[in-house]
Amino acid sequence: MPANKKYLTTSPWERIAKITAGFIGGYMVSVSFHLALAVWLDHVNVIITMTYNGFILWAVLMILAFLAKNPWKLWGLYLLLTAVFYLALHFGKIYHPIIPS
Repeated sequence: MPANKKYLTTSPWERIAKITAGFIGGYMVSVSFHLALAVWLDHVNVIITMTYNGFILWAVLMILAFLAKNPWKLWGLYLLLTAVFYLALHFGKIYHPIIPS
C-alpha cells in the first residue's frame, strides 16, 4: 500500500536536509551530549554507557528528524544543542581537568 502523497516531502532539498539532519545532526547531538557528561561526571562510566545509550539517543533523534515538518528549523535546533553541549564540554575541561592517576 503506497504512502499518501500529501504526507510526503516534495522538495528534494528538504528530503536531503531531513536525511542529513537525522544521520549527521543526530550523531553530533548524541556525541556532544555524552562528551559533555564525561567531563562533568566520571568519564569512564559515561563512555561505557555511551556505547548503548548513544545509539538509542541517535535513533530517537533520527526518528524525530523524519517527523519534523521543517528540516531547516530542526538543523538549527540540532546545531544549537551541539553548540550548547560543546560549551559545557569546554567549561568542564576548564573547571574539572582530568588528572591522570
